[in-house]
Amino acid sequence: MKATDLVVTPTGVRFRGRRFACTIGRGGLTSWKKEGDGATPRGVHRIVGMLYRPDRMARPTDWAVPIGPGDLWSDDVKDPDYNMMVRRPHGFSHEVLARADPMYDLVILTDWNWPYAVKGRGSAIFVHQWRGPGRPTAGCVAFRRDHLLWIAKRITHNTRLVIA
Repeated sequence: MKATDLVVTPTGVRFRGRRFACTIGRGGLTSWKKEGDGATPRGVHRIVGMLYRPDRMARPTDWAVPIGPGDLWSDDVKDPDYNMMVRRPHGFSHEVLARADPMYDLVILTDWNWPYAVKGRGSAIFVHQWRGPGRPTAGCVAFRRDHLLWIAKRITHNTRLVIA
């Protein structure tokens, strides 16, 4: 592992010499991810992008992409754009990226089942803000807001999310 990796451990995430509390999926860790199982997939996942809400925060890095009310993420296995960012109107099941709560104000995208998604292997494994300590995600890795922002400002396209 590299010093620039985000490494999920039983006691939190190690990154750049620091340790951060995090939450993972309500289904625990899995080696056999399926859409809707609530589990966080084991593996080495590349960081492939960053999204942020410009109406709620300053741009965290020069490569972060702004999102707005029309931006969605497809989670429908019947959708040709499954596990991709799409725009409203969208006739398939999806997650709204510009949520009313702050959970997706800053989203770090991983390459889980992307860019050539296998239908049903799971979608939208993000790094984002948590709902609170100990409150699980639907499969993502989540942090306290200030920790997420600290991490976001220091990751690069070489950073990987390592979940053993």
